[in-house]
Amino acid sequence: MRIATYNVEWFDALFDPDGNLLLDDKWSRRRDVTRVQQLEAIAQVFKAMNADVVMVIEAPDSSRSRDSAKALEKFSAHFGLRTRKALMGYENDTQQEITLLYDPDLARVQHDPVGAETGKKGGHDAPRFDGVFRRDLDVDATPELITFSKPPLEVALKTKAGNAVRLIGVHIKSKAPHGANGKAEVMRKAIANRRKQMAQCIWLRMRVQQHLDAGQSVMVLGDFNDGPGLDEYEKLFGRSSVEIVLGENGQDRLYDPHAEMILKRKLGAKPSSSRFFLRQEKRYLSVLLDYIMVSADLKALEPAWRIWHPFDDPDCYHQPDLRESLLMASDHFPVSIDIEF
Repeated sequence: MRIATYNVEWFDALFDPDGNLLLDDKWSRRRDVTRVQQLEAIAQVFKAMNADVVMVIEAPDSSRSRDSAKALEKFSAHFGLRTRKALMGYENDTQQEITLLYDPDLARVQHDPVGAETGKKGGHDAPRFDGVFRRDLDVDATPELITFSKPPLEVALKTKAGNAVRLIGVHIKSKAPHGANGKAEVMRKAIANRRKQMAQCIWLRMRVQQHLDAGQSVMVLGDFNDGPGLDEYEKLFGRSSVEIVLGENGQDRLYDPHAEMILKRKLGAKPSSSRFFLRQEKRYLSVLLDYIMVSADLKALEPAWRIWHPFDDPDCYHQPDLRESLLMASDHFPVSIDIEF
C-alpha cells in the first residue's frame, strides 16, 4: 500500500462557494499560475504518485455551502483518480482543512477521534483534539489553555486484508510572529508561538503514546512547520516539536528516515519537502516540513519513504511534465511511504 501526505497550497481557492472546480484562466493564488493550470498540475501529481491513501493538508474549506470531502471527490471524479472517496474530521475556521482522499477498493476508513470532550476549562490528559488542553507553558504555576487551529484528523484505517492502522493527519500551526512590531515584540510573539506549538505536539505525542500502549500501529503524517535545527528558538527550548512527537527520554519512538538524517547530520546536504521564494533575498529556500512517522512495528516491515521533489528525486527530475507540475501545483511536495502489510 502507498500512503502519502501532500500540502496543496491554496487548494481552497480552486473551488467556487458550492465546491465546484474553477477550471478557468483566471489567476490562482499561486504566483503566475492560472486556476486551470494549478488544478491540472495537482491532478498530474496525484496520478504520478498513484497512492492508495493521501492525507491532503490545506484541503478545500468546509462552510455552510461547501463540504471539503465532496469538493475533493468532485476533483477526483473530474480527473479520473483512483482516490475517489474523501473523509474529513473536524471543521476549522482557517480555510485549510485536513481531509483524507482514498481508494475505497483498498481501504476502509472512518473518523475515529479519541479523548474526552472538554469545556472551556479544558483537560490535562490528552483531550479530544477539538477540545482544550491545559498546560503550564511558562513555569508560572498557571496552566495555559491550548487549542488547535487545525485539529488533527484521527483515522481508523483497515486494509483490504484486514490490517488496522491508526493515521493521524496534522498541520501544526506556524511559529511566524504575525502582526509584531519591532524586534522585542517579534521575539516575544515568536517565543509564545513556539511554546504553543510545542504544547500542541506534547498533546499529540500523548495521543500517540495511548495508541502505542494499546498495541496499535500508528502513523503520524502531515506538515509540522518545524523540524530539527530549523530556527534559533530551538536552542532556547532544547528540542524541536518534531522530536517531541518522535519520542524522547526513553519513550517508544516513532521513525521517519528524513527526520533521522537531519538529527544526525549537522552539516552537509539535507532532505527537503518544500520550496519557498524569498522575495527580499531573491532566492529559493528549501526545507523539510512534511513527515510520515511510523511506529516500530510498521518500521519492521521495511517500508520505503519518498519525497517527490522535482530536483532531488531523479525520476521526478527526468520527467519534465511531472517536474513542472510539482513546481506549479504547490510550494510543498508530496511525501509517500510504500508498505507491504
